[in-house]
Amino acid sequence: QVQLVESGGGLVQPGGSLTLSCVASGSFSSLNAMSWYRQTPGKQRELVATFTVGATTNYADSVKGRFTISRGNAKNTVFLQMSSLKPEDTAVYYCNLFLPGSPARQYWGQGTQVTVSS
Repeated sequence: QVQLVESGGGLVQPGGSLTLSCVASGSFSSLNAMSWYRQTPGKQRELVATFTVGATTNYADSVKGRFTISRGNAKNTVFLQMSSLKPEDTAVYYCNLFLPGSPARQYWGQGTQVTVSS
């Protein structure tokens, strides 16, 4: 059984910064890809950033240069550092863990709300 818990969301002014965290627990290897997604009501959930099993990072074009994904020393923790925030960044942000296999599995946190507004 795997559980993911996000935290760090809140209200921030345009141009401000915010850092999200996600802690995963359960029976799995720490060497798995972890990602951040976001979703606004009425829109499809979109991939924001990924920390790959090869310890590389990938970002959506809309957040490149502004967001940074990283892994904590505990290895079951992932962070999303957000800066130069825009109103269009407002969404519920979800942590994702991908476990390869047959069948492959994905696990999601409950999400944390980020609101960018003046």
